[in-house]
Amino acid sequence: MSDSQHQFYLHTLGCPKNQVDSDKISGTLVDDGLIATDDASSADLVVVNTCAFIEEAREESINAVLALERTKRPDARLVITGCMAERYGDQLADALPEVDSVVGFGVPVNVTRKPLGLNTTAEPPTSKFDLLNLRRPASSLPWAYVKIAEGCDRRCGFCAIPSFRGPQNSREVDSILREIDELDVREIVLVAQDLASYGADRGRRGSIVSLVDEVAKRVDRVRLLYLYPSDLTDELVTAVLSTGMPYFDLSLQHVAKAHLRRMRRWGDGQRFIDRINQIRHEAQDATFRSNFIVGYPGETEDDQAELLAWLREAQLDWCGLFPYSREEGTYAADLPDQVSAELISERHVELSELQDAITATRRDQLIGSTIEVLVDEPGIGRSHREAPEIDGVVKVPQTLEPRGIYNVHVTGSDGLDLEAELGGIRQ
Repeated sequence: MSDSQHQFYLHTLGCPKNQVDSDKISGTLVDDGLIATDDASSADLVVVNTCAFIEEAREESINAVLALERTKRPDARLVITGCMAERYGDQLADALPEVDSVVGFGVPVNVTRKPLGLNTTAEPPTSKFDLLNLRRPASSLPWAYVKIAEGCDRRCGFCAIPSFRGPQNSREVDSILREIDELDVREIVLVAQDLASYGADRGRRGSIVSLVDEVAKRVDRVRLLYLYPSDLTDELVTAVLSTGMPYFDLSLQHVAKAHLRRMRRWGDGQRFIDRINQIRHEAQDATFRSNFIVGYPGETEDDQAELLAWLREAQLDWCGLFPYSREEGTYAADLPDQVSAELISERHVELSELQDAITATRRDQLIGSTIEVLVDEPGIGRSHREAPEIDGVVKVPQTLEPRGIYNVHVTGSDGLDLEAELGGIRQ
């Protein structure tokens, strides 16, 4: 088989930002003459793009590597990249001798110098490609994530990301818009570690507003994920609402003021609820998602009670609840008053049961309404209320064409998903 016929299999774990990185790696490998395959057992090269955010994610990454090592051909090369490779490169190489190479972000690809296009030496590469601005293949779906910045300048007590992703590095607008044009999709989901601070590292704080406006000129839908609450300005709210996609993913993490300060975070429950109510006053169909950490060091029963009461009042549409993970090298790792695993689990269950009921009620309230959906694939659509991959979906007739945007009438709910039929006047 010639170099141009070599096949590669790419397995991605973690967040949407990792998926974008995988798309960039895939595009580079294809440009260098390799062919993508969905069958790991037939690939000459198997690449695992790992996640290292919390212990559970690291375990999942290791399990995926071991499973693929058993699946791949004996002569195929196995490479680990991504966050775990960047953060624990030497340790991974020692712990996983079955892996041929462990390489961090920006792996150089050059088929004329290295077999299969990957650097496989133990020495670090002399130069790296710019992973953030690499070309990526056109999307097979009518939506795509687009990463607009890498890294983060914040120092939240629980998060190790800045230690291996580095400080914020915002892309140039022209590069972002060029990627969007090449993707040829109807919905763009903008992502970054600190999305609303886009441009601040280049002295252009608040430039996320003009970027949203520019993206909205190119696609039918613009969605923003991971907004730090202090940077949700009036101007940004207006920009989001003007796109016709009133979806707000707010990274809150908790609501008790003293506890947030222990987390090295901004805000408090009253500020958050006031902001949400203000937006709902401007757009009754505004949708809200947030994430909360359960059991961060020092969390008290009063803190838990305050979060429960806040969730009842806020009535968020979607919510992620994550048990605290003690991360090496973070501020919180050495804090006193670490919460026991048993208590974290109890609090997590209590919060989850409440939020699950709230989400189910919010979904049931849509029965009988008419909504606009983008069809992702036969039988599956999404309105502005559902971000891809993390929220529910709208089950629509199989006859509706993918990439099409339709008005549908909601007839029922099935867990997190809605059921709908074609027709109706949009409300």
